[in-house]
Amino acid sequence: MKNLRILTSGLVVILLLSFNSTISAQTKYILAPSPELKVSGGSTLHDWDMTSNTAKGEGVFVLEGNQLKGIQNLSVTMEAETLKSGTKGLDNNAYKALDTKKNKDVKFTLKEITGSGSNYQAKGDFTIAGVTKPASFPVKVTQSGNKLTFEGSYDTKLTTFSVDPPTALMGTVKTRDEIKISFKTIFQPLN
Repeated sequence: MKNLRILTSGLVVILLLSFNSTISAQTKYILAPSPELKVSGGSTLHDWDMTSNTAKGEGVFVLEGNQLKGIQNLSVTMEAETLKSGTKGLDNNAYKALDTKKNKDVKFTLKEITGSGSNYQAKGDFTIAGVTKPASFPVKVTQSGNKLTFEGSYDTKLTTFSVDPPTALMGTVKTRDEIKISFKTIFQPLN
C-alpha cells in the first residue's frame, strides 16, 4: 500500500512538471517593426505592386526547444492606405475600390498551422474591403535567436472580396482581377 502511494505521488509530480513545462513553452509574440507586405497585380497598361511596411500583429507561439510546434490566436492587421505604389492615381483608385473610408484595415487571422522544419501550411481568414474569406497557403518559417521569420504568398482575386477591379482613363485601362498578396514578417517575443 505504501509503495502504491509513493508510485501515485511520483506520477502526480511527473504530470504536474510536464504540464508546467508545456505552459512555459507558450510565449506571446508581436510583429517586429517594418514588415514587408505587398499586393501585386496587373492591368491592360502595366503590372503594379503596392507595398507597406506598417502593420500590427500578435500571437501565442508554442515552441519546444527551437522548433515551432503551433501558433494560437495569431492576427496581423494593416491599414489599407499604408499600401503605396509610387503612383498617386493608382493608389487613389485602389483606395476607392477598397472603400478605405469605410473599411480601413486589411486583416489576416490564423486558424491553423501545420507542418514542420521550415515548411508549413497556414489556414485562416483574410478580411479585405470588409469581406472575410478563408485562405490556405504555404509558409516558410525560419528562426534566428528568439525571432521567427514567416515568408509566403497567397493568390486570390479582387472579386472574391467583392471588390470591382478599378478602371482608369474612362475605362480604357482595366485592372486584372487576379492579385498576389506576399509577405515577409518577423515575430519577436513580447518582453
